Amino acid sequence: MIMNNEILINITPKETRAAVITDGTLQEILIEREEKRGLVGNIYKGVVVRVLPGMEAAFVDIGLERAAFLHVSDIQKRFDLTDDKETLEHELGGSQEPKKPIDISQLVRQGQELIVQVIKDPLGTKGARITTQISIPSCYLVHLADSDIIGVSIRIDDEEERDRLKTSLQFFQEEIGGAYIARTAAEGVDPWVLRADMQFLSRLWGNITGRMKKAKVGEIIYGNFPLEMRILRDYISKDIKRVRIDSHEAYENMIEFTQSFLPELTERIEVYQGSRPIFDLFNIEEEIERALEKRVPLKSGGYLMIEQTEAMTTIDVNTGAFVGYRNLEETIFKTNLEAAQALARQVRLRNLGGIIIIDFIDMQSEAHKQGVLDELAFYLSQDYARTTISEVTSLGLVQMTRKRTRESLEHVLCEPCPKCQGKGYVKTSETVCLEVFRELLRESRQYPNVKEFLVLASTQVVERLLDEEAHSVAELQNIIDTNIRLQPEELYSVEQFDIVPM
Repeated sequence: MIMNNEILINITPKETRAAVITDGTLQEILIEREEKRGLVGNIYKGVVVRVLPGMEAAFVDIGLERAAFLHVSDIQKRFDLTDDKETLEHELGGSQEPKKPIDISQLVRQGQELIVQVIKDPLGTKGARITTQISIPSCYLVHLADSDIIGVSIRIDDEEERDRLKTSLQFFQEEIGGAYIARTAAEGVDPWVLRADMQFLSRLWGNITGRMKKAKVGEIIYGNFPLEMRILRDYISKDIKRVRIDSHEAYENMIEFTQSFLPELTERIEVYQGSRPIFDLFNIEEEIERALEKRVPLKSGGYLMIEQTEAMTTIDVNTGAFVGYRNLEETIFKTNLEAAQALARQVRLRNLGGIIIIDFIDMQSEAHKQGVLDELAFYLSQDYARTTISEVTSLGLVQMTRKRTRESLEHVLCEPCPKCQGKGYVKTSETVCLEVFRELLRESRQYPNVKEFLVLASTQVVERLLDEEAHSVAELQNIIDTNIRLQPEELYSVEQFDIVPM
């Protein structure tokens, strides 16, 4: 299937946004803010502040707000490549589980200085995850520090191409030195382009090693590229037809970069000079707003309900108003097929990561179940992040995981509601009125000689106390033998109230 893919980049003084478009439809949105630039790929000099043998981990101060997390598997050698199946667990990071677990206290000690690299940004209350195994990515290759291996990305499955890449890299390795993994984008690339990439990485690594010797604890040694440059490195491939950017300065920087390292891509980059904002071309602003909503309508009349929590994300598929096929099983199957395509897009668009539980509508046919799984796997295969999918469970659920290296779209753009504190609901005014009554009874026992209680509450609650609950308020005054005065506070939320003895 030939797809017309392009990338739009919008740059403002404090924010850069990139939209990946496929056949006119937004598939992915990447946002980088100046004050919250992603840390993945950054190299720091840190110091071990705590070793936890029970967790097989250590915490390292690298100069950030929270100490970074270093697992034992990110200290041991992860590139155990002794046969023809060389690969990284992930092109830009990750680690393989060690064959023989080692006590982390034998590897690091408190107060020890380390050179580390961030492999996962801080998420929520968690600090960044780091590794001592440094790797530097370029357009087509990943340079591995302190190693001499040659490998090929697992996503390149053509054996002839894998052998070609491996042979080319080994040949140039004799001249340039170093250890390299061919990324997915290297498929079909001319050997001399790979050689140029190796030379670039070799020079860059030489510069980095020089900085390592002079760096102080908590100091950044190497910072990753800004978003528009990472787009060139990570997203530009043969299926991206065009990149349009609305900043002349950034455009010039991208052209200079491609002329030096990716000359074949230079002609695909354009500066956008239209009168309309660049993100208005495909209604991207509206798509972003819809990606923050829980309900996602399907064309057939069905819909998805997406609930994102810290532990996991759940996606529920519903037929809604769709009743269009000959029998119930066929209707359910068609809805689930449409939902599989839609939720694969939503997962990527919202940048959902970690554990994702999908509750498809129950199907009786095993062929239908497999068909839905195949449809889901097909659309997820177009995702740059790595995903794994389980079979349909006995409860009719599909479990999947998606590699999470940065915050979701919701966490980047939103914060917990000040009224509900992120719960998604608030107590009713009736519930709060009953809480006021209970608190008044409690206060009357604590202050038996008070002549009056002043109740400060939201306008909504006070109005209910004066109307529907007026009889109850009068009855309570007789019980506690104390006057009750009500005062509305416009700034109070519906759940907030105070009782002041007068």
